[in-house]
Amino acid sequence: MAGDRDDAASFESALFDDEDPVGGNLKEKVAEAWRDFARHLVEALRDLGNGTTLDLTLDPTASGTGDAVYSIQVTGEDGDQLAATAVSNADLPAAYRLDRTVIAEIVALGWAPPGVVAGSGESFGLRVGKNESPQLSRLIMRTLRDIYGAPHPAFLTYLAHDAEGRVAPVPALGVARSLASIVDADGDGVVDVVRTGGAGSLTELAEQTEDLALYDKVTTVVARLMKTTPEELPIDPDGDIGIRSGSAMVFVRVRDNPPLVDVFSPILTEVEPTERLYVKLSELTNRMPIGRLYCTNDTVWASVPVFGRDFQATHLMLAVQVMTGLADELDDRLHGEFGGKRFFGEGDKPKPAIAGESERTGMYL
Repeated sequence: MAGDRDDAASFESALFDDEDPVGGNLKEKVAEAWRDFARHLVEALRDLGNGTTLDLTLDPTASGTGDAVYSIQVTGEDGDQLAATAVSNADLPAAYRLDRTVIAEIVALGWAPPGVVAGSGESFGLRVGKNESPQLSRLIMRTLRDIYGAPHPAFLTYLAHDAEGRVAPVPALGVARSLASIVDADGDGVVDVVRTGGAGSLTELAEQTEDLALYDKVTTVVARLMKTTPEELPIDPDGDIGIRSGSAMVFVRVRDNPPLVDVFSPILTEVEPTERLYVKLSELTNRMPIGRLYCTNDTVWASVPVFGRDFQATHLMLAVQVMTGLADELDDRLHGEFGGKRFFGEGDKPKPAIAGESERTGMYL
């Protein structure tokens, strides 16, 4: 009985200690994910073989950029050279083209205008030696984040291939999603992307996860919900699984002591904590069948816990479904009433070009 009381106290402490929010410092969390991506990209660039091209793309289905595909390509060349290109307005839909201010910024970062570097065509280009891989990695990171508006590297996809389209090995790039395991290159070098997955029955899912460790159970369940594989889940350096839900971001974190799964979301950031806000969050929490809303520092969080002991896949599936719907609805509602920033607000991606508009492309961070 004493052990049960200790476990309950530990659970309560982990769940309700507002001094240690489930997501930690959000800005630092996102910044560390970018740093981790850049560190791994340096290794990939140094090892890029002659004739091998690495494609890095902001996934339009995850980022909400519609038909706009923001991408960077790097190809290994003779003499330990790297040739890189970044998409320009020539390949972007009219509503998502970069304005003059943003074009000036991308050139200031180090890219040459389209057509200046041999072989760059209508894209921004540059050519450097592999010994400059750290500088190129940082340039690519800043272009994807600050110019193309990627809010988090979890929404990047990457694939390395040779001139015939055959997949080439490349080190994992942090939480960015590799397309290698879901790509089939046939004899003609034609790439056919097929997403894996399948709903399956809950009984089968329970049988599959019965003997797994808690973390593996969680990744299996979330992968099933997202119709992908555990290996392809976007997992950040903290071990949190990221799920895009409209204008909100939902994370799934596994805690070992006590066994607990946190399903949480930073509903708003840069919001002013006021008595009216705390009252509102209390009222909303009281209406929630599970979970709670709270504010720490300048961030409003939503959290739904799932017990790790005697783990039930259906409980996690329900928590994820509740949170993804709740976060996407509440961030809009609370933003309209209290201001602050949503994870994927209207200003968090490149804005449509408007004649005479001088405002720079918006980013989350």
